[in-house]
Amino acid sequence: MTRLGNRSTIVGLAQCNWKKTMSHKVIVLLAGLAVLLLACDSAQDQPATAASGSTSSPTSVAPRTPTPTNARVFIVTPANGDTVSSPVVVQFGLEGLNVAPAGTYEPETGHHHLLIDTQLPAVDLPIPADENHIHFGKGQTKTVIELTPGPHTLQLLVGDGNHVPHQQPIASETITITVE
Repeated sequence: MTRLGNRSTIVGLAQCNWKKTMSHKVIVLLAGLAVLLLACDSAQDQPATAASGSTSSPTSVAPRTPTPTNARVFIVTPANGDTVSSPVVVQFGLEGLNVAPAGTYEPETGHHHLLIDTQLPAVDLPIPADENHIHFGKGQTKTVIELTPGPHTLQLLVGDGNHVPHQQPIASETITITVE
């Protein structure tokens, strides 16, 4: 009887430890699922936008920044029709809006994007970042660019703190220059 009693005790302890282990595993599993559900739920609160340079379409678009009525952007130099040598100094002009770095969400602010040999991108998405869409997210108002010989088009587009054009896009006239 003693053996049976001891065996029962040993089996009873093993079952108890197994139950504790399984209880811990279930708790950890449920906690992990809760975290996953919370993460999925909070991701639904974020507006879906395409990554910079992406060709995918968003399911919703972030609210756009209002455009001040008197805002205008322009290229100071070079002038339309100029023949220049590379590297080319491009000076930006902006009126009715304050230049501010990317990530600034104050009213009536924005920063420059230089479009080289391309047309305006989709104005309800972030402006792409590539060799044709140069970002000046630190608030720069001038740049020096290397261009190959031949004709090139230049245009400025102002973006808000998220690199998205304002409600009414603030874009300069497109100029054409020739690089010797």
